[in-house]
Amino acid sequence: MTDPDWRATNRAHWESLAAIHLAPGGYDLSALRAGAGRLDPILEAELGPVAGLRVLHLQCHIGDETLTLAQRGATVTGLDASAIAIGAARRLAAELGLSDRAHFVEADLYRAAEALPEPGGFDLVLVTWGSLCWLPDLAGWARIVAGFLRPGGRLHLAEGHPAALVFDDRAPGAAGKPGWLVPYFEREAVVLEEEADYANPAARPAAARSVTWMHPLSAVVGALRGAGLALDWLHEHPRVAWRMFRALERDADGLWAFPDRPWLPLAYSLGASRPLWPAWQCSDFGCGRPGPASPPWSGLRRRAMPPS
Repeated sequence: MTDPDWRATNRAHWESLAAIHLAPGGYDLSALRAGAGRLDPILEAELGPVAGLRVLHLQCHIGDETLTLAQRGATVTGLDASAIAIGAARRLAAELGLSDRAHFVEADLYRAAEALPEPGGFDLVLVTWGSLCWLPDLAGWARIVAGFLRPGGRLHLAEGHPAALVFDDRAPGAAGKPGWLVPYFEREAVVLEEEADYANPAARPAAARSVTWMHPLSAVVGALRGAGLALDWLHEHPRVAWRMFRALERDADGLWAFPDRPWLPLAYSLGASRPLWPAWQCSDFGCGRPGPASPPWSGLRRRAMPPS
């Protein structure tokens, strides 16, 4: 599938999803409208305080998570390719009185640097749930993330686990569990007709075709390292923020999991940061001093540095 084809196909699909999520039976925005927006329990446990931070939320959809961070004192920018989603996010920001610290940009992810010319302008880049599968070029995505982070800034990524995305209810397995659908190492685009929406299973998107890509966990980590970011932590989770499969059941925290045993990871999250020092001053032990791969003159610099 050519570049214009997948972009146009997915944009039409995203517009359909945004319309569903804004309609009755879609996203529940009541807590956000009450001034007490909540993130899912995985993000709540890991993200930490955001007050005073400049946050860029890439592929922000209708902006509910973005505006939750604004309610907590962050200055936020959300970016998404869907005109319907961005329009809704702007209206919601105005309704909540957050327009002074919540800005929304309609742009393709790969053109984010053109639409938002603020290199090194953010303390935190946030990428959440169902974002990477729409991107054919992970290396390009990672360079965009790195370019927006200030030195010392960090990425927080929460995603569906690629090991789980091998399976799907379209290919029923034994005992009501999902079956094999897409190989873990599939490199070609995966073209599907979506029969229902994840937030409102009774709704079928008007533009049902989607074009996605599989990204093994090692490819995500490798892309971030290739863009000069340092991996700070990586977590795998037996629960996920949406009903990925019909066999999952909602737990007391509002997350979805297999009811009997944690058969496979359903989600993962990671933190990565832009080093304060250039790459040649980093080693496997962290950044801030020259490591084994330092240039020839690094010895002089090492002697000039104060001891640990």
